This record gives sequence, structure tokens and C-alpha cells, in this order.
Amino acid sequence: MKRKILFLGESYRADAITWMKGLKEFGDFKIITCELQTPNNSKINRFKRILEYFFAPIAIRKIIKKEKPDMVIAERTTSYGFLAALSGSKTIAIAQQGRTDLWPEGSVLYPFKKFIQKYAFKKAHLIHAWGPVMAIHMKASGVDMSKVLVLPKGIDLSLFTPSTNNSNKIEAIVTRSLMPEYRHDSILKAFGVLHQKGIDFSLTIVGDGTRLQYLKDLTTALQIENKVIFSGRIPNTELPKLLQQSNIYISMPITEGVSASLFEAMASNCYPVVSDIPGNQSWITHRENGQLITIDDIEMLANELIWSFENAESRNKAIIRNRKFVEENANYDINMKIISEKYHELLDSRK
Repeated sequence: MKRKILFLGESYRADAITWMKGLKEFGDFKIITCELQTPNNSKINRFKRILEYFFAPIAIRKIIKKEKPDMVIAERTTSYGFLAALSGSKTIAIAQQGRTDLWPEGSVLYPFKKFIQKYAFKKAHLIHAWGPVMAIHMKASGVDMSKVLVLPKGIDLSLFTPSTNNSNKIEAIVTRSLMPEYRHDSILKAFGVLHQKGIDFSLTIVGDGTRLQYLKDLTTALQIENKVIFSGRIPNTELPKLLQQSNIYISMPITEGVSASLFEAMASNCYPVVSDIPGNQSWITHRENGQLITIDDIEMLANELIWSFENAESRNKAIIRNRKFVEENANYDINMKIISEKYHELLDSRK
């Protein structure tokens, strides 16, 4: 009989899909899901979502009583992870999604989030750190590190394959949600600088979010609307082709845990130009296998884009090195097999 897992989290997210797919494929688990139904896109909905979250433990316990899952897994230690801790399940695995999950740092809810995260850490039997930057926070928070598995889920290397791009211009791609924390406006302004210098380029922005119209208006103001493509949200299966058609990958978040998007770009021979923050410093060394850019430094971003394109030999060495790194460290087939085996071992030990 198949072992059953209850997944608490937003099941539509690419990260969540990868996690659940891997557990089915390599662990032969049956997955059932539970997530909040109220979107977090307005003040009224935020209030409704908080109310739904407040009553969620009752709903989750009902699901557990009916479905009898062998274990509960959850993403984000300060939201669904806390709900997992309250679920009453005998076996719980939670994943920290961001560098700390305590975001935004200036929020009035920060002390409360810290409290519920500590409770989630304590109740969990296995804690996922998808990268070393997360483990640093866990250790500093007093987590029992014997419960922590430091390993990314990895990406499907049969989908994200290397390609050769011999274009004589910058063909850049951004694949992050159109939210303020990903600083698409700084990226567009840097390309505005390139345009003023007469440097040819194309820029593809993949995804959707609250900043879409603002960013479209900004391209018009910068007079680069003919060179920027907003593809909207696309299925993850269509992403490899867009990455293969690009030669530079750009991501400028102000905070980061472990970015599957970065691994996907590295696997596809896209040269990474990313923000200089701990979550990216784990994988990228400046001007060795990519570029690290100070947050919101538009001039630096523009100059480093020019440098990376003009130094083709350095860029080509980097993309070969990056593909090898992803094969060795972020291979979905290997990593999800390890994670699945870990779950079975955990369940066996808790019988």
C-alpha cells in the first residue's frame, strides 16, 4: 500500500509542483494537498485570508482524520509550516523557502513570525534547507541541526538543456514574478542606459504580478518598448526554449533563499547576472561564473551587462562551468531520490 503525504502549501507554484512530482516519482508516495483559497491581492482579501488561516488547523485536522496521511509536509516555516506543526501529525517535514522566511524584516508582525517559526522548527521531524544560506539562519535560530537536510530539490536536466547562442547582441531574460521585491524597474532602467549608449539588445520578461502595467509604462517612458517582450505567465514546460534562446539571465531580488530559476538558467547556458545578496553568493562568484550586482545600482548593472557581453571568452567558460555545477549539485533525479528515501527512513523510524 502506498504511503500517503498531505502537502500544505500553494500547489500551483513551480517549486511545489517539483517537490510533489519528485516524491511521487522517486518515493512512490500518494500526495493530497491543502491550501488557503483566499488570494492575497487586496486589503479585504488579506483580512479574509488571515481569518481563513486562523481556522485552517481545524480544517487540516479534519483532512488528517479522513485521509489518514502517513506524514505532513509544508512550505514556508512561518505560514504553512506553522499549520503543519499544529496539525497533530506524528511525522512532519517543513521547508524554509526564503533566506529566513521572516519577511518583511521591518514588519510589525516580525516578532510573531519569529515565535511561530521557532514553534514550527521545534515540532518538525525533518527541516529542509534548500541551500546553505538557509542553514545559516537555522543554526543561528538554535535549530537542532541533526533534523536539517541541506539539499536543493534540483531541476529536471532533461528539460533544461544547454544550447549555443552566437547572437551578436544581448538577448536577456528575466523569469521572476512581477513583484516589487524583484526590482524589474531597476533592470529596465539599466537597459534604458544601454539604449542611450546605442547598444542593441532584446529583453524577455516572463511571468505576471502586481507591477505589470507599471513596468509596461516604464518601458514606454524609457523608449525601449520595442525591445522588451512581456510574455506573461507561461507553463514551466515552455520555459526551457526561452532560456535557450537567451544568452544572459538577470535576477535582482532584494532577498533570496535558493532560486530554482537561477539553476534553470545555469543549466541552459544562460550567463547569470544577479543581485549581490547571500542567497546568490552561495552559487555565483563575481566575474568568475556570473556577475553580482549591488541592489538598485542601475549604472553598475548596465556596465556589468556590457562587460559580460564584450568578454565572450570569460562568459563561455562560465556557462560550461555552471552546467557542470548544476549537474553535480542540483540534479532533480538525484536529489529528489535522496529526499524521497529520507522520508521513508523517517517514517520507518517513527513507526
